[in-house]
Amino acid sequence: MNSSLVKVEAKSLSVAIVGFTGECGKALTKEILSNDLFNRTILIGRRKVDFDQEIFKKGEQTIVDFDKLDDHEEVFKNVDVVYCCLGTTRGKAGVEGFRKVDFDYVNKTATIAAKCGCKQFHLISSSGANKNSSLLYPQVKGLAEEAVNKMDFDKTYVYRPKLLVGTNRDENRVGERIFKAITVPFQYIAPTFVTTPIDILAKAMLANTFLNVNSNGDKNMLIDNNSIFEASKIYEKFLISKN
Repeated sequence: MNSSLVKVEAKSLSVAIVGFTGECGKALTKEILSNDLFNRTILIGRRKVDFDQEIFKKGEQTIVDFDKLDDHEEVFKNVDVVYCCLGTTRGKAGVEGFRKVDFDYVNKTATIAAKCGCKQFHLISSSGANKNSSLLYPQVKGLAEEAVNKMDFDKTYVYRPKLLVGTNRDENRVGERIFKAITVPFQYIAPTFVTTPIDILAKAMLANTFLNVNSNGDKNMLIDNNSIFEASKIYEKFLISKN
């Protein structure tokens, strides 16, 4: 293994994936468990999932009530890294449901994780997030970013991917499916321009967790789409050296 790539030994870390049943959460879970990266991987969600693939059974599923997350504080104790993959859509959950998941649940997760001594917090946000926006989606995403960045973690990573591709969500809207189809040529010509494959995002999150990815030393890191792609390449180099 190329030791120059590693900033902290992954096998010394215990991690938790909050929202592991979503498409991004599943991609991250699969990448972690397939490569046996960490000492312990806790999968936190609102329901138990019976996975068909054997690899997913290596994770420790923990069921919580996000409306009463304070009652599950012990889940976050002795966890070094939390990956927050929570998210829904206005179309699926309505305005208030969207705010509850994408802000309230995210904020509460970060609050408890910080209280329990978590060292790193990784949040999947969105390109264009802006707390001052008059539009619901970017406004809520921006407010969630602001809340998380105020927490007392050693490092906070906020990811701003473009349109996520590689998902198979049942609630995909017709317009979204059409737009994804239109962007296919760009995925080859200019891959970072309008889309972010979920496996690329997962690899970037892992690269920032334990590899030497370029950093300006700030406590709070904002990772744009170009940086997501760059970090994923560093992670892939690590896998080659690891094997």
